[in-house]
Amino acid sequence: MKKNRYLLCLLLCGFMLYFAVPRLSVFAEGLEGTFALTWLAFALIVIAGNLTAILYSPKRAVKKRQQLRLNKKSRSYY
Repeated sequence: MKKNRYLLCLLLCGFMLYFAVPRLSVFAEGLEGTFALTWLAFALIVIAGNLTAILYSPKRAVKKRQQLRLNKKSRSYY
């Protein structure tokens, strides 16, 4: 379920970048250039965070195996 949310956030960020990048003037002086660079930096942080969450999220199969190990009763023979 969470992977769907991360993927949706990535798509929305890409959509916003698609429309915003042609309108942002990075090489402008003053407040306009600072805003453009800051906006792009935040967009890259959002993309990096969502990609990290997708790539490093624990797999479901591993969770199930770990739960089965915990649920098994250990036998002691002494």
